[in-house]
Amino acid sequence: MTISVILLTQKDCAFCDQARDILTRLQGEYGLAVKTLEIDSEDGTRLASEGGIMFAPGLFVEGEPFSYGRLSERKLRKHFQGLTRILA
Repeated sequence: MTISVILLTQKDCAFCDQARDILTRLQGEYGLAVKTLEIDSEDGTRLASEGGIMFAPGLFVEGEPFSYGRLSERKLRKHFQGLTRILA
């Protein structure tokens, strides 16, 4: 099972770097397929607008908006654990 994740980032963003580190750590654990987009790119702007993402980093899990701003690893782990039970 693979969980699809899209991370919206911007340059010189410490919270974006932190989100990347968290996703890298969790990638092997939960089988994540991570795609990164710049929030100010055409696709990034459209996705942020559609998902109500106000600023980077923005995170979508399985196509649904999950969070924006500083990413909580604890909240994300809990969400992934719930998804793995549902998708298993």
